[in-house]
Amino acid sequence: MAATAGALFGGPALAQASTVPGRGELLYDTHCRACHTEQVHWRDKRAATDWPGLKEEVRRWQAADRLGWSEADVVAVARYLNETVYHLPQTGDGIGSLTPAEPALRVARVSR
Repeated sequence: MAATAGALFGGPALAQASTVPGRGELLYDTHCRACHTEQVHWRDKRAATDWPGLKEEVRRWQAADRLGWSEADVVAVARYLNETVYHLPQTGDGIGSLTPAEPALRVARVSR
């Protein structure tokens, strides 16, 4: 009976959770993707060549557009770009070591 309940209730919920976009992806899609296509990130002279540089580029562009993102938002977008495009080693800012679901969970807790 417990196995059936787990299959009925746990399976679909777990599958659904993995398809929910993270905060970084949502912010990027909402505020950046219209101008920043994949070609921007793959050009020969891209500005971000390491994890701190990628975060700095995200920070710079969100400031230029006056988006008012928190540091957690900057890191979430940088992490999304890093996971999908750059694949740079992430180093010790504490936030950079979070799992992809954690920023979304924090936002959900704060917005309740």
